Amino acid sequence: MSVLATSALTSAAAAGVRAEVADDWWRRVFDFSDYGALLGLVHNSLIAAAVLGLVGGLVGVFVMQRDLAFAVHGISELSFAGAAAALLLSIDVMLGAVLGSVVAAVVIGLLGTRARDRNSIIGVLMPFGLGLGVLFLALYPGRAANKFGLLTGQVVAVDSTRLSVFLVVAALVVAGLLAMWRPLTFASVDPDVAAARGVPTRALGLAFMLLLGLAVALAVQVVGALLVLSLLITPAAAATRVSASPVVVPLLSVGFAMTSAVGGILLALGGSVPISPYVTTISFVIYVVCRLVGRARTRRGWARRTQAVAA
Repeated sequence: MSVLATSALTSAAAAGVRAEVADDWWRRVFDFSDYGALLGLVHNSLIAAAVLGLVGGLVGVFVMQRDLAFAVHGISELSFAGAAAALLLSIDVMLGAVLGSVVAAVVIGLLGTRARDRNSIIGVLMPFGLGLGVLFLALYPGRAANKFGLLTGQVVAVDSTRLSVFLVVAALVVAGLLAMWRPLTFASVDPDVAAARGVPTRALGLAFMLLLGLAVALAVQVVGALLVLSLLITPAAAATRVSASPVVVPLLSVGFAMTSAVGGILLALGGSVPISPYVTTISFVIYVVCRLVGRARTRRGWARRTQAVAA
């Protein structure tokens, strides 16, 4: 056989291998052959995702107003450590996540009254929590999937018992937010004036940090500790790009968060990769679209003002 023919056969074989690898990769990401049968397995997860979208969308509005994006990430690291400790001790993982989040939220709320202090405290807590979580997972002798799920989320991680606890915690967060919505908004937008008017800004700040800790613990159960920002920050950030209304922004934020969480689970059900890439991709696409829409509206506004001045 000539060298040219050998080279052609080698190239064809390599192309076939590449095609097979690409097809395998695609099937791992999107494979809906048994979708109907699998859909019944994630009934609880879909309910949890929808509820998490409601909680994350509402909490995210105040996270943006109070500039607490860094705090969300810091709390998630302690939530991860608490969940990993619970996994090691063979107790309820959600309970461990809640305890870790609450501890982090209380520490940040009490010691981080000023932005500079808060950021430094979070910078200290984050590596400490992550280090503890890695230690607990290294000591855990169980399945690797359970370890990985704490970081990146799991599609079928919510059983009936955990769903009940999930709904109770979510109801507490939503009820707390609704009870202090107006004064918390005032204290978030203009804390100095709110304090001068007699609004208990420090108490409201600590109460919100507790609610934020509970919300982070809920998000860890669905998208994992590393990617909670995709449900607690990105939807609200997207909503603020297309509206400044105090009514429209929370509604859009909740809608975006629900779309990301529920849509992520529905897509992840057809693949063999964790849920988090789907959730974060949907959330990011929504943000990019809202940013483009907001920029287009801003340009039209400038054009109209320019025409009005010229006229």
